Amino acid sequence: MAFLLLINLPLYHKLTAMEFNFRQILSTSMVLFAIIDILGAIPVVIELRKKAGHIQSEKAAIVATVLMVIFLFAGETLLKVIGLDVESFAIAGSFVIFFIAMEMVLGLTIFKEGDAPETVSIVPLAFPLIAGAGTMTTLLSLKTEYATQNIIIGIIINMLFVYFVLKNTERLEKLFGKSGLNVLRKAFGIILLAIAIKLFRNNTGL
Repeated sequence: MAFLLLINLPLYHKLTAMEFNFRQILSTSMVLFAIIDILGAIPVVIELRKKAGHIQSEKAAIVATVLMVIFLFAGETLLKVIGLDVESFAIAGSFVIFFIAMEMVLGLTIFKEGDAPETVSIVPLAFPLIAGAGTMTTLLSLKTEYATQNIIIGIIINMLFVYFVLKNTERLEKLFGKSGLNVLRKAFGIILLAIAIKLFRNNTGL
């Protein structure tokens, strides 16, 4: 048995290297971190906590993760049903990412949100605050550039961080302060602008 493992060890390492790529995991994690922008949403989360009295952090993180993974696998099939291809959706996604980045950098309000309901366990926390339209669009856009398994790892990393933030919103707000959160939003907004341009160029051939 040990002999067989030794024979297959080089193949195992090769397959592992092919399946998981640290750079891709890091890139997807950063993109999703910027898109979800849970740090920038801390004031919103605090307001929702005040209205609801309690936030079910575990449920919100799990539901958001499931929604994102399902859309990652089924989103392309859904597009085919309505007669669209991933590249076209990725280009549309690059525009969505671009406008989200403009919101973050310039402090604009382009995407309007409705009033928050009294219960926040799933809506609006898991959807659309965490796994919203921008996140879903970004997932399919990322799928044109990175391996699916690396995107899933990126999703899991972000959801663990989201869970941590939801559990410690008030402490983090005191730690960073309003000015600190604004600096983070602008910094990741600039990163998103660059990502949006890259996605647009790669899927248009420009």
